[in-house]
Amino acid sequence: MNRYWEIDALRGLMLVLMTVTHLPTRFTDPLGQPFGFVSAAEGFVLLSAFVAGLVYTRIGQRQGVDSMRRAFWRRALKVYMAQAATLLFLFTIVGTVGTRIDQPAVTNLLSYYLADPSEAFVFSLLLVYEPALLDILPMYIFFMLMSPWVLAFALRHGWTGVVVASATLWALAQFGLSEWLYALAARHLGLPVPFHEMGAFNAFAWQFLWFAGLWMGASRNAPDAKPFRFSNWLVALAAAAALYGFWWRHHGINGQAPFGGDEQMNLLFDKWQLGPLRIVNLVVLGILAVRFGPAFMRRIPRMHGLEAMGSASLPVFCAHLVAVLLVLAFYGDSQTARPWWGDVLLLAAVLGWLYAVARTALWRRRRARDKNDGAPSVWPD
Repeated sequence: MNRYWEIDALRGLMLVLMTVTHLPTRFTDPLGQPFGFVSAAEGFVLLSAFVAGLVYTRIGQRQGVDSMRRAFWRRALKVYMAQAATLLFLFTIVGTVGTRIDQPAVTNLLSYYLADPSEAFVFSLLLVYEPALLDILPMYIFFMLMSPWVLAFALRHGWTGVVVASATLWALAQFGLSEWLYALAARHLGLPVPFHEMGAFNAFAWQFLWFAGLWMGASRNAPDAKPFRFSNWLVALAAAAALYGFWWRHHGINGQAPFGGDEQMNLLFDKWQLGPLRIVNLVVLGILAVRFGPAFMRRIPRMHGLEAMGSASLPVFCAHLVAVLLVLAFYGDSQTARPWWGDVLLLAAVLGWLYAVARTALWRRRRARDKNDGAPSVWPD
């Protein structure tokens, strides 16, 4: 099936924003959550789920559920291998450099691994131990493994039951479901990994965003599928809410913490728990993107750089982690370790590296397609 270059460009933009956010520079805070209290991670997960729903539903309809399931599993295995390779890079290259120069940004990041390397290595390959920055791909793998069963159910019985179950699980996650399950595992299975070393993202909350995107993508394959449309009053309301969120984020005195030191109120916008007001902020931005995005994209030149990065999202994501981890190892996590022009050069070098990785990945993909007599690859690559 034909790719939508607009979606690839958006995914590329999300990758650039992630890179700017994760690299410790003077641009980290101003460009973190640039559109309100929503980060690039939400956009990237939602777009990836949309593409997965669009592509794999078509495979299921044309080749059967078994073929769809195998396609999901192949993708999950590919992501797992990328996660394992990135972990190996972290534990060897970054860990060695960071410990030799006694870099706190690295020793703090790897505190559990440094305390018990063999145990941490095994549990990292089991996707239980998830060091910071390397905790989004395990969640993605979990979603990919669950998706064929959810899609198969939805194709037979509709999406109502899926949406209700997903929303219920999200609500339970807001009230400590993850902590409760961890306590059971620690008590009855002797799980040694500390809870805070199991990744910042609450997968039980974020699955709601994934399956919402999966539903939106799958719905595009219906014979009577119509473009998403919203009434004018809803678009106006979304615009007002989005503008207020943007103003609050950039002109409020608390920056990315909407309620300052009030931790309980900040949970309403919490990224890791996918708080309810964060979802509202994402929804209003999504309404505006659907309403005005297509016309906007038609009026601007194609962004081939972003498009290339979005087309090769997995290798580019891993490449951005490599760059960020190396910067942490050599410079630490200070955002003022370099002059402003040094930050500009660093960002330019890293973004150039990501583009080179993207072009190389696309070249390899074309070669593989030519060897397979022109058979197209599955789009989510």
